[in-house]
Amino acid sequence: MWLDIQIFGFRALWSPYFMIFIALIALAYFLITGPYRHKFGNHNKVSVKQQVSFYTAMLCLYLVKGAPIDLLSHITLTAHMIQMAVYLLVVPILIIKGIPAWLWRKAIDLPVIRPIVKIGTKPLISLLLFNGLFSFYHIPSFFEFAKSSPVIHSAVHGLLLFAAFLMFFPLLSPIKEFDRMQPLLKVGYIFANSVLITPACALIIFASEPLYATYTQGGAWMQAMSLCVPTDVLQGLAPGLTGPEMFTPLSILTDQQLGGIIMKIIQEITYGGVLATIIFSWIRREGNTIDPLPPTTAETH
Repeated sequence: MWLDIQIFGFRALWSPYFMIFIALIALAYFLITGPYRHKFGNHNKVSVKQQVSFYTAMLCLYLVKGAPIDLLSHITLTAHMIQMAVYLLVVPILIIKGIPAWLWRKAIDLPVIRPIVKIGTKPLISLLLFNGLFSFYHIPSFFEFAKSSPVIHSAVHGLLLFAAFLMFFPLLSPIKEFDRMQPLLKVGYIFANSVLITPACALIIFASEPLYATYTQGGAWMQAMSLCVPTDVLQGLAPGLTGPEMFTPLSILTDQQLGGIIMKIIQEITYGGVLATIIFSWIRREGNTIDPLPPTTAETH
């Protein structure tokens, strides 16, 4: 497959403009949290752990939205589901953990942002918003609509990412006022997320026929490919392109089922990691609140 997709060229495979965009975000983070942090109130420098988390998030974001997997996401549903799992479940966690509390507060305190975040991070709202949008996005008719133009595609993916941040923020917020839930409620919140995302995955896994025109119909597929392949390149290749089956040995239905399974597995692993973090933090906190044993009689003399 790797050799086959080389025909689409460097720009389609590696998205150099997006690479520059990610590099600029990383540079801005370095400057704001480093040399220019005094302009935000002379805050302490971010920890190495936070820096690693943020830069890893940027690397993951580029890999799934700028590297070849973005092109492959229009060829196989398996690649699309890997892309969505990392984009919506892994990247938000790493960014939330990578940005210090003082910088989050500066961003959230902006007049327009604060009311949106305050309402959007209410557990029930964030729970239903993210899972509802994720499920709606994978309804076949809307899935094709989302690929109808670069503007619509970017807007839909941007909205999904924002909803993912709102969903994870009540669990991982470094700002105390947004960390409202008790540990037991957080456990229930994670479980509810796992349950609510299951119908969308099940629909894809157990469907008896291919669901998405993008991977079955030449016209819809070419429209999807135009989102990442330059127009002149795509037009030049069009006479020799017959469909996604040119680039993958998997049948369309097998690819669809595999995509749903991979999404569910990555989701379970990610939520399991967050759950373990919450439980260990809960145990550690409870251990620190236990009163020390009173001194023995011998020790008092």
